Amino acid sequence: MPELPSDFPALPHPVLDLAADRDAIADFYDYADLLTAEETATLRRLRSYLAEDVAPLVEEAWERAEFPMQLVKGFAALDLAGLPYGLGASTDEPARRLFLGFVAAEIARVDPSVNSFFGIHSGLAMGSIWAGGTEEQRQRWLPSMARMETIGAFGLTEPHGGSDVAGGMETTARRDGDHWVLDGDKRWIGNATFADIVVVWARDLETGEVRGFVVPRETEGMTIAKIEGKTALRIVQNADIALRGVRVPDDHRLAGGSGTFADAGGVLRVTRANASWGATGTQMGAYETALSYAQQREQFGRPIAGFQLMQELLVQMLGNVTSSLGMAVRNAQLLDAGGGSDAHSALAKEFCATRMRETVAWARQVVGGNGVLLSNGVARYFADAEALYSFEGTREMNTLIVGKAITGHSAFVR
Repeated sequence: MPELPSDFPALPHPVLDLAADRDAIADFYDYADLLTAEETATLRRLRSYLAEDVAPLVEEAWERAEFPMQLVKGFAALDLAGLPYGLGASTDEPARRLFLGFVAAEIARVDPSVNSFFGIHSGLAMGSIWAGGTEEQRQRWLPSMARMETIGAFGLTEPHGGSDVAGGMETTARRDGDHWVLDGDKRWIGNATFADIVVVWARDLETGEVRGFVVPRETEGMTIAKIEGKTALRIVQNADIALRGVRVPDDHRLAGGSGTFADAGGVLRVTRANASWGATGTQMGAYETALSYAQQREQFGRPIAGFQLMQELLVQMLGNVTSSLGMAVRNAQLLDAGGGSDAHSALAKEFCATRMRETVAWARQVVGGNGVLLSNGVARYFADAEALYSFEGTREMNTLIVGKAITGHSAFVR
């Protein structure tokens, strides 16, 4: 890259405040005060790690569409992955969903892709084994996953099945003695290029039920190919998976819980709630980056932060962040109390993701033409938001889940 002349004027470089004990700029109503002292201390350890080891890597990793594998060891040292299941090194009590939500928001604030990697492993993959596995299966896989010695992926979505994947699942499972034979295709499977195990959901040809299977990556007949050319969540390693006569023993079938797709539904209720936190954290990062830029960038002889229309945009962004955080917090509290429903999590995801889409666009607007540069931060949030907006249930599907709950009438076609 050619060097600029020494007299080239310095340009603003928006930054996030990455101090572990920073004031919560985007948490305008101080929702983090709901955390305990121990939870706050853990969150500060996470912030230190994100500042020292994650933030310096994400721009280049995003541009190269690569996952920095050293992050696996770094996250393992934080001892966070097993907390939802009481598998932390220092406690056997499951962590509160409220605290886990703030963890997701903090990671997404620095990089939404890294938060997706962590959520796929600790939420979707581990959650499936926790919800659908027997006690023996939990003990077989979850401790090493909690230590992040074994990385998981979640194989649900198919080339022809996204929103309709449960009803229209094409991947099949056929019983053959003490084994099952899996055939079909999965698409958009995050972490799959390096995961040690993939939780594959397939339709039992005999009963028609959708069941979960834990498939080790080296299993013969399973082919994994990275999806190239993404314009969002580029650090996440999404893959196509082809299953051709894949044989797994019966003890790899998730046989606890209901043994059906209802187990996955329970997992998705929680991870959909997590997605609302990821969308909120993405907004936080975009808002704080735009605010930093507005305070530095000068036009007409003064910082643009002093212009009325800039302040209007920043206040609208803060309002989106604050309302999203409030909904995510309350939904987490309901889950912690043993309540919460599919409709609660669906509304949180739909609302927070929609507000996120507005917020990142306004952040790009505040930064102006410089906002399309990766080095100015908001471009990454702007691009990543498009993927976050669609996964864990599109706006339309989540809207219909809530619509059914409040009217008593289903608008689904089947």
